[in-house]
Amino acid sequence: MNGKKPLTELSALGEFGLIDHLTRDIKLQNKSSLRGVGDDAAVLDYGDKKLLVSTDMLIQGIHFDLTYTPLKHLGYKSVAVNASDIYAMNGTPRQITLALAVSNHFSVEGLEEFYAGVYEACNRYGIDLVGGDTTSSKTGMCISITVLGEAAEDEIVYRNTARPNELICVSGDLGAAYMGLQLLEREKLVFKGNENAQPDFTGYEYILERQLKPEARKDIVATLREKGIRPTAMIDISDGLASEVMHICKESGVGCNIYEDRIPIDYQTFRMAEELNMNATVCALSGGEDYELLFTAPLDKYDLLTALPEIHVIGHTAKPGEGCQLITRDGNSFELKAQGWTNFSASTPEKPTDHGE
Repeated sequence: MNGKKPLTELSALGEFGLIDHLTRDIKLQNKSSLRGVGDDAAVLDYGDKKLLVSTDMLIQGIHFDLTYTPLKHLGYKSVAVNASDIYAMNGTPRQITLALAVSNHFSVEGLEEFYAGVYEACNRYGIDLVGGDTTSSKTGMCISITVLGEAAEDEIVYRNTARPNELICVSGDLGAAYMGLQLLEREKLVFKGNENAQPDFTGYEYILERQLKPEARKDIVATLREKGIRPTAMIDISDGLASEVMHICKESGVGCNIYEDRIPIDYQTFRMAEELNMNATVCALSGGEDYELLFTAPLDKYDLLTALPEIHVIGHTAKPGEGCQLITRDGNSFELKAQGWTNFSASTPEKPTDHGE
């Protein structure tokens, strides 16, 4: 025995526990730093508009698999998931910087494909690529993007501002990206067993697109503004519905009731789940990478919200003592749990999945 204190494994804390542990003693020193770690983006004060800043990393073998991910799609997705963080703050993305590490297995033509996807996404979301860095890697590809956005101070929406008895809403549908990933992983195994096999994705084009080329919900933010609806709290769904609902509830100090029969799930998601003998609701709650917007809103906005085709009211917030509950189709109530894939988990294999904050 050397008397040294045993080291703590990363899996003991998990991704979000590690973030909390490493950032709990941070004290903001500058008046311009309005909000730091804890939301989808930091908020900086540089005049009439507030600056929103967020950073995401994508690692080959952890967040994407080039066996079935086209480089152009990967470039597009890298920008879209970062833009999503700014929209989740009710802001507008303006610029990105891109840091890229690649091994010598990549060709110039391959990287041209990746950047073609980056430029396509930048054009779609009105974003300028203003700088970055490129270096070599011994372990494949690593992508790091920092996105800069802006918003008026009174327009910014945080995670910690929900109150009891408010509507809980989501955009689009959930679970499709995860089902797309499961389909790709299945076909990859078939290919390994028979390299002459040709994948058959007929009828599943939508879930594949949701996994390989997700869209940030710029349109939802614009629609809410047009209708005069300001969310009281908001987050994007990168780690599954359950995880994100619990983020808002924890940060805001509220409980919630989520109704299973109101969770929007696409027909292809249901079909794929049935084919793989999986539960579609569980996939929607825990799958991740949908990049839809989850937000709370006042009760008096119910009629306006339910009239919008891309927005679904799935529950309501509650007093903190009531906890976070999932109300099943048959009326039973269960404690809502975040069971999605978690970075640093000792029991979770390192494979492509949602990448967190």
